[in-house]
Amino acid sequence: QVQLVESGGGLVQAGGSLRLSCAASGLSFSSYDMGWYRQAPGKQRELVATIDVGGTTNYSYSVKGRFTISKDNTKNTMWLHMGSLSPEDTAVYICNARRLRVNAWGQGTQVTVSS
Repeated sequence: QVQLVESGGGLVQAGGSLRLSCAASGLSFSSYDMGWYRQAPGKQRELVATIDVGGTTNYSYSVKGRFTISKDNTKNTMWLHMGSLSPEDTAVYICNARRLRVNAWGQGTQVTVSS
């Protein structure tokens, strides 16, 4: 089955940067639309960024210009480079893979930004 494992989260000061990774297995990675979502305490899960099978990217307004999503189909891996972090970016960041009826989620990695 599809497995998605996130890594790279941690504690960072405001203004800093982090790079998250999502390692995928059990799927034909290049055939899936991929994305990053986040969920802060007491809030609904929200879209952060997506990258489709053709490499087209999409970002939420709140992260556009600060975050960059990328992937390497040969490594079955997706990344999220996050810059100019603010405390409002504190959340669990969750990897998503989607194709036809498959909609898979990772367990998430915690990102905490201190002021």
